[in-house]
Amino acid sequence: MSSFQRWAFGLTVPAALLTICLYVVPILQVLALSFTEPTFGFGNYVEMFGSAAIGRVVRTTIIVSAVTTVLTIVMSYAVAFALVHMRPTARRVALFMVMVPFWVSVLVRAFAWITILRRNGVLNSALVGSGAITEPLELVYNQFGVIVGMVHYMMPFAILLLYANLSEIDPRIIQAARSLGARPVAIFARVWLPLSMPGLAIAGLFIVIFSLGFLVTPAILGAGRVLMVAEYISVQISSTLRWGVATALSTTLLLVVGVLIAVAVRSPALRAAFEGGRR
Repeated sequence: MSSFQRWAFGLTVPAALLTICLYVVPILQVLALSFTEPTFGFGNYVEMFGSAAIGRVVRTTIIVSAVTTVLTIVMSYAVAFALVHMRPTARRVALFMVMVPFWVSVLVRAFAWITILRRNGVLNSALVGSGAITEPLELVYNQFGVIVGMVHYMMPFAILLLYANLSEIDPRIIQAARSLGARPVAIFARVWLPLSMPGLAIAGLFIVIFSLGFLVTPAILGAGRVLMVAEYISVQISSTLRWGVATALSTTLLLVVGVLIAVAVRSPALRAAFEGGRR
């Protein structure tokens, strides 16, 4: 080992120790609690897989996460595609608008959506005032409100990921397709979309993983009526004090996320994205 390699290794040791102390050790403690609280054994996991309440929470989480992922990807792709085709000045302004939500607290954004979507909120008042509806719509404290808030939170991340991917597509490929007589729809379907699959795969994986563990927005916009896994774990720890079930569910969620990442990384699209990032 050269002196540079020893120096580089020495620099990584503090970071590795910090990671072990602040990340690995707590995870191992959670895993241990899932087998030892309140008694030693697999009772918490048996109860978790046999509980109808947890089954409903898991189904709600899967449905909300799936819908959020699809809507976020579709809308974010449209915005990223538009960004790629903007003039530089307009693009800078648009990118600034995309990044503005990063500077606003997730709590502020969630309460802002309550103001907009509640029965006497901005949207319902506008619809009733225009005569489009006669009774206010139930747009918040349900799955619709949770999905709206989650999509709004996820879109800036997805837009930036997709924009980074789309901006790397060689414009000469598009020009070649046009010169061969391809129409805009064919160019999009046969050139843009296939070449943007790595970005779509990464953005989709990011959104799914983030959605599975989302807590603040579903808790506020769902008001306890749309219970997702993260909020259920929080309730078990802080209210019912069922630490065993909560840690078992946390461990299972962590395992599911790990499996998703392991399976996704084996896909050609994600491998191409990671290889492109290394180049």
